[in-house]
Amino acid sequence: MQHPYSDIPELAQTGASIGVLRIPVEQDVPFTPRVRAIVDAPEFQRLRQITQLALASRVYPGATHTRFEHALGVYHNALRYLWQLGRDSRFVSTVSVHDAEVLIVAALLHDIGHWPFCHPIEDMALPQMPPHESFAREFIGPGTELGGILQSEWGIAPEEVLDVLVAKTSTPSSRLRRSILSGPIDIDKMDYLARDSQHCGVPYGRHFDRHRLMNSLIVNAAGDGLAITSKGRTAAEMMVFARYVMFTEVYWHHAVRSATTMFARAFLELLPQLDLNELFRMSESDLIRRLRDVAAGGVAERLTEGLFGLRRGLYKRVAEYSIFHEERLYRQFRQMTCQQLAVCSEQLAERLGAATGVSAGRLDLLVDAPPQHREVEFRVDIFLPSEQRFRPLREVSPIVDSMARTQFDDCVKKVRLFATAELRDAIRSRLSPQQTDEIVASVAGG
Repeated sequence: MQHPYSDIPELAQTGASIGVLRIPVEQDVPFTPRVRAIVDAPEFQRLRQITQLALASRVYPGATHTRFEHALGVYHNALRYLWQLGRDSRFVSTVSVHDAEVLIVAALLHDIGHWPFCHPIEDMALPQMPPHESFAREFIGPGTELGGILQSEWGIAPEEVLDVLVAKTSTPSSRLRRSILSGPIDIDKMDYLARDSQHCGVPYGRHFDRHRLMNSLIVNAAGDGLAITSKGRTAAEMMVFARYVMFTEVYWHHAVRSATTMFARAFLELLPQLDLNELFRMSESDLIRRLRDVAAGGVAERLTEGLFGLRRGLYKRVAEYSIFHEERLYRQFRQMTCQQLAVCSEQLAERLGAATGVSAGRLDLLVDAPPQHREVEFRVDIFLPSEQRFRPLREVSPIVDSMARTQFDDCVKKVRLFATAELRDAIRSRLSPQQTDEIVASVAGG
């Protein structure tokens, strides 16, 4: 029986014009002429100049892989998902061949709107910041080179791709395709967990059976999202745990967060002198150069040079608050905006400097609080043949239920105070942890 999507060249992988592009780790990505047309466009090539993990390379030296490489991996996963889901009659009746091609293009272009250091900047939730998904219109909208390629090479209108990236319609097909691109077990996470793990030199994001999980994919009961069969249960549990460990050991590693907090505070300080429309079209190296130039001679220079100069100078951890330690403080900080955190940081620098007899500059201490949005979700259903019905995975999985009940994000993402080495050493030698907490509480509560 012929596969329902076998006429899609990237899935068929037949003919003399089909090539492959090899990316880590030993991954052969189907490369057709129409895929090449997208990849060769300047808008896509700019992703070569934007790293995937931004400031994590200050802690994990190998984490210099790019959005370009990641985009190719997500595109490859889209083909794998479509091949598996093409066996599900409900999926095929909902997602036409044309819809499937739109998904393939959306997977390839899902990060096209990214600018350098996109996530740290977005997490600041500044009112003038566009979400990177909506920024994609700048690169694939009508009148752009990529928009023309979509129409001439693929027969796809740019608006169709943008609708998958930023929801405009709410048809069963569009909801189903969005769940493949952004959901609990989507093609994006399936790539970045393994790829980030590989480049960081840690095993955590690779220790789940991706092939088993992909082979268990089916359409959920409502017909508008993904679910899994019971055969994929263990693989899904391991993927949840892989995310937990990657957040703990990489994305929210305390030194990575120190670098991220330094960047965010420098960016906020320099914001009045920056042209964001120009900045967001720069390469990462050009943006770094601009920040260092603008910061030169000012109070933010120590931050930018500590991050990007020849002498690495990350701020040191002073204190840490979570749902397990000083929960009230943790909740207070987490509710603050980035501007409020900046004010609080300056007050703490002054108060802790005075308490230790150190002359502290207003940017010598920084507060890192998790963004208010949550990044981890567990809402995926599993089909149980013994009951002939779908049930939420968390109902049948002890590990998923435990993580959901204890609020994964709250456990992994802590509030941390970082300071210059001089101020940190003075605080630790002259104040007890209790005295430090009391000073922090008096400022945060005020």
